[in-house]
Amino acid sequence: MVLYVLQRLAVLAATLVAASLIVFAVMNILPGNAAQTMLGSTATPEAVAALAHKLGLDQPAPVRYAHWIGGALRGDLGLSYAYGSPIAPLIATSLAVSAPLAIMAMALAAGISLAAGVYAADRRGRTGDAIVMGASQVGLAVPNFWLAILLVIVFAVNLRLAPAGGFPGWDQPMRALGALILPAVALGVVQAAILTRVTRSAVLEALNEDFMRTARAKGVSRRSALWRHALPNALVPILTIMGLQFANLIAGAIVVENVFVLPGLGRLMLQSISNRDTLVVENCVMLTAMIVIALNFVVDLACAAIDPRLRGPAA
Repeated sequence: MVLYVLQRLAVLAATLVAASLIVFAVMNILPGNAAQTMLGSTATPEAVAALAHKLGLDQPAPVRYAHWIGGALRGDLGLSYAYGSPIAPLIATSLAVSAPLAIMAMALAAGISLAAGVYAADRRGRTGDAIVMGASQVGLAVPNFWLAILLVIVFAVNLRLAPAGGFPGWDQPMRALGALILPAVALGVVQAAILTRVTRSAVLEALNEDFMRTARAKGVSRRSALWRHALPNALVPILTIMGLQFANLIAGAIVVENVFVLPGLGRLMLQSISNRDTLVVENCVMLTAMIVIALNFVVDLACAAIDPRLRGPAA
C-alpha cells in the first residue's frame, strides 16, 4: 500500500505541473488586455503600455509563469488587476461560499442516490425500479439553472420559505445556511440522478456475485445482505463518480451562483473573465484543478483500501 501511495503522489505532482502549464498557456493566448480594460477604450497606447509594464504584463511568458508559480508556492497569489487587492483573500472569501454549497449539494445527492439506487436494484424490473429510473431520467433532463429559477419562484416568491438570493455572511450561520439550501437542491438533484443510476448498476452487479448467494444461503436477510454485503462491494464505482461530482460542483456552480447572487468561486471567475483579470482567473482555475486532482487522489486511495486488487502487483 505504501508503494501504491507513493506512485499516486508522483502522478499527482506531475498532473499538477501539467495543469499549471496548460492553465497558464490558455490564459495567455486568450484575446483581451487587462491594462486596456482597466483604462477603457479611450486610453492612449502610451498609457496602456505604462500600466501593462507596471502590472508586469509585458514580461516574457516564462518569466511570468515562474513568478506566478514561485509566488503560489510561497502563498502569495499576487494582486488582482481589477480590484487592486491581494488575490488570496478574494479566493478564500469566495471558496467559503462555494465549498459549503458543494458539500451540502453532495450530501443531498449521496443521501438520495444511495437509498434510491439500492431500492431500485432490490426491485429490479418491478414498479419501484421503474419509478426510480424514470425520476432519475427526469433529473438528468432538467437543467440546474432552470430548476434554480423554479425553486426561487415556488419557495422564495410564492411560499416565502427561503431567501431568493444573496448571502448574509458566516457571522450569521443560520441565515447563511438558509441562503444555501435552494442552491444546494438545484445542484444536488442533477447529481443525485446520475449517482442513482450508477449505484443501481453497481449494486445489481454485486447481487449477481457468488458471495451474495453464499450470504443468503447462510441465512442472512435480504435487507442485511443488500446493505452489509452488496453495497460495500459496489462502492468503488460509486466513490469514483462521487469524487468527480464533488469537483464538478466546486467548478460548475457558476450559473446557479449567478441565479442566487452568491459570491462564490464561480461568480468571481465570471467577473474576472469580464474584467480580463487573468491572474485571478489563473489562480481560480488552478485551485479548481488542484481540488479535482486531490479528490481523485483521495478516491484512488479509498478504492484501493476497499479493493486491494486495485493496488496492482505490489498489493
